Amino acid sequence: MKGKRYSEEKIISILKEHESGIPVADLCRRHGVSEQSIYRWKTKFGGMEVSDAKRLRDLEDENRRLKRRVADLSLDTQMLEDVLAKK
Repeated sequence: MKGKRYSEEKIISILKEHESGIPVADLCRRHGVSEQSIYRWKTKFGGMEVSDAKRLRDLEDENRRLKRRVADLSLDTQMLEDVLAKK
């Protein structure tokens, strides 16, 4: 899978340009992205500051770690129940 081309900071700066009145078509040409990308970024990062984006990334990472822990614990619980059922 292709890696990310733009950081959250760069995306937010592009969105701020759009908020200042620059048309989407001009932004697409200037930064080499599609209109769909800009609208997708707008739904995810619209109205955010750089610090908000960093906090969002940290929360997503923490959520990913916690989900992994829950999955591991669920597997452990299932294995223990299987062992107890055999006795």
